[in-house]
Amino acid sequence: MQFHHIPCSVKATYRPSGMDVSGGQSVYPLHRCKTIHLVRHAQGIHNVEGEKDHSAYLSRHLFDAHLTPLGWQQVDNLRKHVQTSGISKKVELVITSPLLRCMQTAVGVFGGEDSTDGIDVPPLMVTDAGDSNHPAISSSNCPPFIAVEGCREHLGVHWCDKRRSISEYKPLFPAVDFSLIESDDDVLWEADVREKIEDVASRGIEFFKWLWTRKEKEIAIVTHSGLLTHTLAKFGDGCHPDVKSEICRRFQNCELRTMVLVDRSMVGSDSSATDYPGKNPSGEDAPSDVTCTTPDGLPN
Repeated sequence: MQFHHIPCSVKATYRPSGMDVSGGQSVYPLHRCKTIHLVRHAQGIHNVEGEKDHSAYLSRHLFDAHLTPLGWQQVDNLRKHVQTSGISKKVELVITSPLLRCMQTAVGVFGGEDSTDGIDVPPLMVTDAGDSNHPAISSSNCPPFIAVEGCREHLGVHWCDKRRSISEYKPLFPAVDFSLIESDDDVLWEADVREKIEDVASRGIEFFKWLWTRKEKEIAIVTHSGLLTHTLAKFGDGCHPDVKSEICRRFQNCELRTMVLVDRSMVGSDSSATDYPGKNPSGEDAPSDVTCTTPDGLPN
């Protein structure tokens, strides 16, 4: 029998020194990975005014900015995409920043149907929540939703990034879980102090680490441009430059990007649900290639 030659290596076009990969590839146990669907909120009223005049972000009338009519169209289009692509059936949890524009985007994209008639469960969003002129959104047949402070936008100075009290949000979003937010009032935002970029990135990284405390393996996260930009800039340094650029590229309004979060530092503790130990029943199993070595003298 003739065997075709199998090449032992692939020429790498880019291989940083010290990179623990073969040919630019990496292998990780599945239970140490999570699939995360990162979503930037849809267009808000602050985006429109800030595009015309950046100083508009300092205006109090943009406090906790809500979505524009165009923003709701963007939500509807992304909703169609997550349904036709099958994402909506895979997501086990939706995490949202507790700002109005993110919660509107999150429930609009990943929530149940618009109508709540005849459904005896609290809606994700009531009719016209946050001046939306939008019908209520059902919480049936969709994953749980939780609001988390850690994925908020760049804090301070810009009034659009200040949130309302949680007691104001709860009647508007009855089925969203706010239990992880400790303070009813917004104690993080300061009118005269802008959060440092490095602190935004550190907060985002801590948020990613916190995800490993969750059992869910596929999570949608609806958040903000600043948080995503500064956090993702800390990743991908060992990758090809094009991959690094893909990771760090600025998010457009209502853009969804799916990534894999890898636990390389044993942060998580979940065991594999799919691995099988073998030797059942037990018996001799010495490998046939146990004495074979590579040209470097290493076991093959």
